[in-house]
Amino acid sequence: MGLLLLLHVLLVAVVARAPATEAWGKEGHYMTCKIAENFLTEEASTAVKDLLPGWAGGDLAETCSWADTQRFRYKWSSPLHFADSEGGCKFDYARDCHNRQGETNMCVVGAINNYTAALKDSSSPCEQQSHHSFLDPSRSSLTRCTANQPTTTLLSAVDPTESLMFLAHFVGDVHQPLHCGNADDLGGNTIIVHWYRRKSNLHHVWDVNVIETAMKDFYNNDMGTMIKAIQLNITEEWSNEEKQWETCRTRTKTCADKYADESAKLACKAYEGVEQDSTLEDDYFFSALPVVQKRIAQGGVRLAAILNKIFSGNRRLQSS
Repeated sequence: MGLLLLLHVLLVAVVARAPATEAWGKEGHYMTCKIAENFLTEEASTAVKDLLPGWAGGDLAETCSWADTQRFRYKWSSPLHFADSEGGCKFDYARDCHNRQGETNMCVVGAINNYTAALKDSSSPCEQQSHHSFLDPSRSSLTRCTANQPTTTLLSAVDPTESLMFLAHFVGDVHQPLHCGNADDLGGNTIIVHWYRRKSNLHHVWDVNVIETAMKDFYNNDMGTMIKAIQLNITEEWSNEEKQWETCRTRTKTCADKYADESAKLACKAYEGVEQDSTLEDDYFFSALPVVQKRIAQGGVRLAAILNKIFSGNRRLQSS
């Protein structure tokens, strides 16, 4: 963990407390979206707030775990949260983006592309590059596109509010390395470990345990303080990298495949030295924490870039 980040924790005297949460679990998604809010253009911020459900209170971050609560309601959405690799250390869309039934495009990368396309034209959403329609056929459907030419058939409009909430969540997911882990162990879910004295699994370590331990040890269990520390690193320690994070030159889809490939490479390192029944303590924690913090930062910056492009056509971010 960078010295700058630790020093910042000591300097922050008053920070508005973020809501208490249980868990890239809830905490990681909240932080990703809260960072994104600070990089939205004024036009994009207004458009986002107009789409948010009333219960969000105008706060995008409040909705960013919504997709996890819908897995039983929308069972088709379960495979959209990850993109486990069958090749190790590298994500390949053609090989890896499918569900257990072999349906193509059913992974987190396909989902990001799909819901970005849906939001670009919520009255006539279409699948860029023929991406699968993830929406429940009994509820709604997407118009399909081939090349960049939409078909003339529109079954029904997609709910733009749900599209926004799915997109915000999935951009967070693709930046969690173990959401792009090994397919044969379900992204570390079948690797049972002990996180210090507590039984866990490798996927949960990266989803929840690293963040919880950091919150307890360095941030007085105050998520707002941790968010402020990450934001400071974006503007100072990572300032030379931030512009590269947001850059995406493709016009027909997002750069989510690139983000998944980054995560797959980081996942490879996350597996190093870990076996069934391993005990992971300080050495692992201090190597994982900087990765977690940077991936949350990258997820926030990139989510804002996607939303800015959708709602204002502005590729440059403006930090508020």
